[in-house]
Amino acid sequence: MVREESGLEDRIIELETKQAFQDDLLHQLNDIVAEQSQTISTLLRETHTLRHMLKNLASSNIAAQSEESPPPHY
Repeated sequence: MVREESGLEDRIIELETKQAFQDDLLHQLNDIVAEQSQTISTLLRETHTLRHMLKNLASSNIAAQSEESPPPHY
C-alpha cells in the first residue's frame, strides 16, 4: 500500500510539473501573440499612411503614364 501511495504521489508530482511548464508556455505564447498584434496594428497604420501618401503623389503635377508622350527614340 505504501508503494502504491508513493507511485500515486510521483504521478501527481509529474502532472503538476507538466502543468507548471504548460502554464509558463501559455503565458509566453500569450505575450508573443500580444506583441505580434501590436506589430500588425503598427504595420497596418503605416501601410495606410503610405497609401495616402502615394495617392497624393499620383494627384500631383506628374502626368499619368497613359498621358505621357513616347520618348524621342520612337
